[in-house]
Amino acid sequence: MSGYLDRIGAGKVLVNREPFSFDWTPDNLVGRDRELTELASLFTHIENQNSSCRAVITGPVGSGKTVLTRRFGHDLLGHLEGKRKISLAHVNCRNHPSTSQVLQRIALTLDSGHPERGLSSGEMIQSIRRNLISHNCHLLLVLDEVDLLIRRDNSDLIYKLLRIDEGQEKQGSISLILVSQDPMLLKLFEPAIISRLGASNILKMSPYDKKGLTDIARQRANIACRNGSVSEGVLEKIGVMAAESGDARLAIELLDSSIRRAESSGRGEVLIEDIEQSSARVAAIEPSQVDGLSKDQKLIMLGLCRRLKKEAEINTGDAEKLYKIVCEEYETKSRSYTTFWKHLKFLENQGLIETRSGKSNVGRGRTQYITMNNVAPANLAERIEKELQR
Repeated sequence: MSGYLDRIGAGKVLVNREPFSFDWTPDNLVGRDRELTELASLFTHIENQNSSCRAVITGPVGSGKTVLTRRFGHDLLGHLEGKRKISLAHVNCRNHPSTSQVLQRIALTLDSGHPERGLSSGEMIQSIRRNLISHNCHLLLVLDEVDLLIRRDNSDLIYKLLRIDEGQEKQGSISLILVSQDPMLLKLFEPAIISRLGASNILKMSPYDKKGLTDIARQRANIACRNGSVSEGVLEKIGVMAAESGDARLAIELLDSSIRRAESSGRGEVLIEDIEQSSARVAAIEPSQVDGLSKDQKLIMLGLCRRLKKEAEINTGDAEKLYKIVCEEYETKSRSYTTFWKHLKFLENQGLIETRSGKSNVGRGRTQYITMNNVAPANLAERIEKELQR
């Protein structure tokens, strides 16, 4: 009766799932040597004890901005070992879009016992500075998707961070990297901030080309899969299909989904027909975006993802039923339909789902149909399940 479960853990193709996580940082970045070199050139003086450096990185979704900053930060730590003590803080401003939330994330990175409330932003900044001085440490702060913070809370925090050592005897507390999809990010700042950031300290990243995307798929396959299970033809096909958007995440999603299809068919080799054209969509959503959702919103998303892994769309009536089933699974009381509908509209406004009005399959009325075209539902489902188990 349970023979269908024999495939779980069989790993006919996949032996290591970690390279398919969007949080995974490879030891070597494919096709980004020039960008790493350019970023390093903006940090030439970071070794000096009283120096701080600045950089602004812009580029479209999936161009490797986040992984570039993570790889650079880890490499910089090793390079400066014994020369200057560095702490890394990477804050995603989509998940932490207010000044207080950003400062709290920084403070907790430096001190897990830092009080969560009761301090103004100015007091928090000085508390962070005192911590750095007391530990003789320099902070490399990366503010990812920083435009979301600026549009919500203006650029006051950036200005304060840039002036953190002003009037102080000890200089060089913080180096700052700002990351954004917005190529016009600097236009959001006042001239005083642009002057301190350095108008020329900008690294513009381009979308990946077919070769780069093929190489990324090959790197993941070499680490994650059994030898010979993914052919060069499959990798090149993935590169071609993802090249329209230039999005590395899309190439990774295509490889991941094709492996699942091969394994679900009981095969130990991925075939070109396992790569579905319908999966080649622009992955415009950051998977980490679901981390900041409320529990009810995560439960709704989980129900949707589980169905949309297998079907192109789902009507709102079925979506509510799936939400209630997931609530039972996680022993949570489901909300009213009105609240459920409000959560759906929020998820749509966030770009996580799309809706269309169409004829109902039952009766003569019309209903709303939900699709998920901006990210692979299977990847989101896995991430949400991990979040709900914490």
